Amino acid sequence: MAGNSRTPIIIALVLACVAMTLLSDNFLSSRNLTNILTQSTVVGIAAVGATLVIITGGIDLSVGSNVALSGMIASQLVNGGTAGFLGVVVCLVVAAGIGAFNGFSVAWLRLAPFIVTLAVLGMARGLTLQLSQGQSVYGLPSGLTWLGGGTVGAVPVPVFLFAAMFLVGHLVLSRTTLGHQIYAVGGNRQAARLSGIPDKRVLFYAYLIGGACAGLAALVLVGRLGAAIPTAGNGLELQVIAAVVIGGTSLFGGKGTMVGTLIGVLLIGVINNGLTLLNVSPFWVQFIQGALILAAVLLDAFNQRRLSVADA
Repeated sequence: MAGNSRTPIIIALVLACVAMTLLSDNFLSSRNLTNILTQSTVVGIAAVGATLVIITGGIDLSVGSNVALSGMIASQLVNGGTAGFLGVVVCLVVAAGIGAFNGFSVAWLRLAPFIVTLAVLGMARGLTLQLSQGQSVYGLPSGLTWLGGGTVGAVPVPVFLFAAMFLVGHLVLSRTTLGHQIYAVGGNRQAARLSGIPDKRVLFYAYLIGGACAGLAALVLVGRLGAAIPTAGNGLELQVIAAVVIGGTSLFGGKGTMVGTLIGVLLIGVINNGLTLLNVSPFWVQFIQGALILAAVLLDAFNQRRLSVADA
């Protein structure tokens, strides 16, 4: 995505910051700005993987349930006396496994991404509730909670993790063969296959990475809360998709950047934080997120039609 195509979202972010600054005296405080970054990390880390998936022309509705299930399994494991490091590994493996199942179903079974990930959303959420019996898991070791609640100097660990994941995601998309293949498959899967690109493998890797990112987001969320909660991640997929699509990634596939996703994540974070400072009902926050997705999709569809007319 060209730099000038990111101009509208950058302007929107600046205007949101200006508006919140005028409406709340606490918005520009260093503590609140740190809170915005920290609170955005779960959505941001999951959005890195979701960007790859959506660029392929797919979608992953199971992100929130993946976060809940992988975080619950890891927390139950370490709560039983197992080393925190093993819990981290298990969390990532479970989450990546869910992503791999999604990728296999989409790539080799040729099932619709929307249907597959919607089904996995329900299965993973139900399994989380069954394993936990609806009860949260507390008393987690510091080795696990540090990822979400620790600091390095004055900077929260989750912010470092998000920055690292964003950088890796940006390099994957812009500098690697896999990144170029993801764009090609999303732009025209049949043409990509005819040109020798292993489209099934590319789709599988995109969903696998998406799942692994959800696992890391789960570790951050568990660490921030100091517990694994069965209902964790409810509605997370809405925020993730909103951030990615608002950032300029096309739901039609073939277009998007990590920089755009980063701006989208920050915009969602600023809006959520600002509305909380203004004591706006959380129900309105969900409404606004949905409205932002609709606006971004309408703009994307308009651009797609405009390009089709220009190419005709």
